[in-house]
Amino acid sequence: MERVSSPYQFFKKVAFKIDPETVHNITIEGLHHFPALASRAFHFLGKHQEFNFNNRFALETNMGIWPFPIGLAAGLDKDAKCVDFFTSLPFGAVEIGTLTWRPQPGNPRPRLFRLEAEESLLNRMGFNNAGAEVALKHLMKLKIAQKHGKPVGANIGKNKDTSLDQAPLDYQNLYRLLAPNVDYLTINVSSPNTPNLRQLESCEGMKHILDALSDIRCQCPRPLYVKISPDLPHAELDAVIELAMKHKLAGIVGTNTTIMPEYGVGGISGKLLAHKSFEMRKRILEIIKGVQGFELIAVGGISNVGDLWRLWKQGGKVAQIYTAFIYNGPKLLYDLAIHLDFLLQAFHFKSLEELIKNMESLPDETPALPIIS
Repeated sequence: MERVSSPYQFFKKVAFKIDPETVHNITIEGLHHFPALASRAFHFLGKHQEFNFNNRFALETNMGIWPFPIGLAAGLDKDAKCVDFFTSLPFGAVEIGTLTWRPQPGNPRPRLFRLEAEESLLNRMGFNNAGAEVALKHLMKLKIAQKHGKPVGANIGKNKDTSLDQAPLDYQNLYRLLAPNVDYLTINVSSPNTPNLRQLESCEGMKHILDALSDIRCQCPRPLYVKISPDLPHAELDAVIELAMKHKLAGIVGTNTTIMPEYGVGGISGKLLAHKSFEMRKRILEIIKGVQGFELIAVGGISNVGDLWRLWKQGGKVAQIYTAFIYNGPKLLYDLAIHLDFLLQAFHFKSLEELIKNMESLPDETPALPIIS
């Protein structure tokens, strides 16, 4: 494929010389206050600016139709400031958060680090956000602004100073506040950056949370997912999936960041996470194969069509990105679309849904996109 320099690449050259969190905060504020300008700058297609997105990429999911198989993972737009902008990009869905019930400053800085050689990130943010009520104000504006017809989800977690036995109340309050204004919710009990949070990822911990949500989910039904750690032992993973099915959750988001002590304290995302996350998703999809109404949203180390191809071979359907978007920018989405369009034509399928249903008959490796002269 021809590589065309994009505005994001110019932005990146400057941005990567500055502290990652400072750049993040400046960018979010810019996208929040100047979304039209940002759209003109980053909706870049290079030679393919006439490329047209249509329903051939649309996939049906438990939270609605994704018009594209890649969504934005939680962590980038924590306070729902930039949903208008991110849904204007070719993302199939956008997940905000992680949101906590009360505002939270997070862990001391510095707490976000680039691992450029590995195209990865190390973060120990600690659920820093302005609180769920602030995010709700931004979400309410979407009713008079734009959402571009795409699902928007909320990732929710407990406050650092909320004890484990009181954690179900945090999740209950968050669900009650946010559910009427989002298309789905994701329970986050798998971040490594909040002390003892992963204890709630146990079957017992999850049961207390899901029991606390039972009545309010009946009052305001929304697809509900749980985001799991790639470090979760298989026996515990199996138990969590069984519990999630019993409570009629919509599925699993797999996976969160991983702990790699050799790189420092915090969670690793990006290509360093890819293999571990891939193996965890493989097990999840083996367990839920044939189960109706229960699905996987894949996240962790996904950065190209080959990663999507392997996901589809495993039996998955949609994915989210975060770190790959930081390193490649919006052009990554357009490059993915061009490659997917080539695959549909190469195998004579009219839609991505049709291609995914026929994955068993297709090659194990993704056919390469021809170089455009």
